Amino acid sequence: MDKYEIFKKKINSLIGIDLSCYKEKQMKRRIQSLVTRNNFKDFDDYFEVLKTDKKLFEEFINYLTINVSEFYRNPTQWDVLEKDILPDLIRKSRAINIWSSACSTGEEPYSLAMLLSRFYNLKDIRIIATDIDLGAIEKAKIGIYNEKSLQYLPSEFKTKYFERIGSSFKISQAIKDCIQFKQMNLLKDKYPENCHLILCRNVLIYFTEEAKNNIYKKFYNSLNSDGVLFVGSTEQIIMPERYNFKPAKTFFYKKIDI
Repeated sequence: MDKYEIFKKKINSLIGIDLSCYKEKQMKRRIQSLVTRNNFKDFDDYFEVLKTDKKLFEEFINYLTINVSEFYRNPTQWDVLEKDILPDLIRKSRAINIWSSACSTGEEPYSLAMLLSRFYNLKDIRIIATDIDLGAIEKAKIGIYNEKSLQYLPSEFKTKYFERIGSSFKISQAIKDCIQFKQMNLLKDKYPENCHLILCRNVLIYFTEEAKNNIYKKFYNSLNSDGVLFVGSTEQIIMPERYNFKPAKTFFYKKIDI
């Protein structure tokens, strides 16, 4: 067994993250760059220090989770969500459960809360937001963002829900209060139940086909009847019927009851 295979097994034992579920070449290359950059001889040496060095450990987790996010990412998809998907869900069930399953630094669930403010009072909005990267979640809870990350956000939301602090923008407490953030590993942790809408955007591209298949099946079980899965721009599901989904709109898939 080569050193990277041993490293993967040690990481799984240490923190419960199975690197075998990630695309091999891409992930090995990313981790090798960390080994080289930090002047370690090989994966063995790197792992030994990783166990005790908090800064190095956080850097490693950040490399596993590629936090590239912005408010209203792919704006036309948010228009579809507002005009077609949400009204249908709300018509069937006034109170809807929403899960942002790879929330990164918070832009996605905060965008959701702002969008839902067009349908609900803020005090009635509750969104579960999860990510494997605890550092990203901590940044999300702080809620301070640069101007570039707000470039696609409707101007009314920027005015209403942000306070300018120097060159940055701080999101309002009223929006923060809509979100329940928690750490979660999509590969092994228990999923929320009875969701009307699940967002999983721009993360599945990093997983193997086998891992994706398992995640789609668990999303299916996590959704309630007629629930909707919203995926990223590079993640359209080929033959969604395999997972008992049907296309609702591009990038949106409705659960088929069986």
